[in-house]
Amino acid sequence: MQEQNALTDLHVGREKPDAAVVRDALGVGVAVGLSGFAFGVTSAGSGLTLLQTCVLSLLVFTGASQFALVGAIAAGGSPFTAAAGAFFLGVRNAFYGLRLSQVLRLTRAVRPFAAQWVIDETTVVALAQPTRRSARIGFVVTGLSLYVLWNLTTLLGALGAEAIGDTAAWGLDAAGPAVFLALLAPMLQTGTERAVAGLAVVLGLGLLPVLPAGVPVLVAALAALAAPVVLWAQGRRAGGEAR
Repeated sequence: MQEQNALTDLHVGREKPDAAVVRDALGVGVAVGLSGFAFGVTSAGSGLTLLQTCVLSLLVFTGASQFALVGAIAAGGSPFTAAAGAFFLGVRNAFYGLRLSQVLRLTRAVRPFAAQWVIDETTVVALAQPTRRSARIGFVVTGLSLYVLWNLTTLLGALGAEAIGDTAAWGLDAAGPAVFLALLAPMLQTGTERAVAGLAVVLGLGLLPVLPAGVPVLVAALAALAAPVVLWAQGRRAGGEAR
């Protein structure tokens, strides 16, 4: 009974073959993992050494934060603002972890290792599964394939940076943000979410010319404070229509 109650938030009753889960998870892992090449090239082009670039992928392992960090450094931002921007982008993974802990129900011994793989892609794949078993398979296969491929392509990208030359000319510095936006866009399902995301974009892009590198990302996070205001306005409008 407890097991059934814990799975009420999943699509209970619809089994999914393990092979299908693995196929979907590998598709996400391979597709996103290849963009590690762009990070390796961008990081090396920003002045980071091969060791620093590889350590970032091995330990940080969250693409948006990694691109934000090296992008801020390349633009002349201080290490503090660069690290702060990367940190705040990575905070979302903590909230993913809270949700996944209820779905995966991993043992205490496994949780510290699984935490390294709590990112956008593993969360999306795991939460899309109908049962706990398939959610665990999706999480592990996505995390493992993406971690291995991301770090391998990071190494290759950093090694090949000199041969490629100017990364800005190739537009590879935009690969990370593009992947992140592609994952985020389908998740913006309500008007409130779209309004907050739109405000964050306006703040981030509008302040780029006037603030030091890395700071616009921090200011854009303030858009989250607009969510209560948007909800209040929607409630007022709904109440007026009801009358």
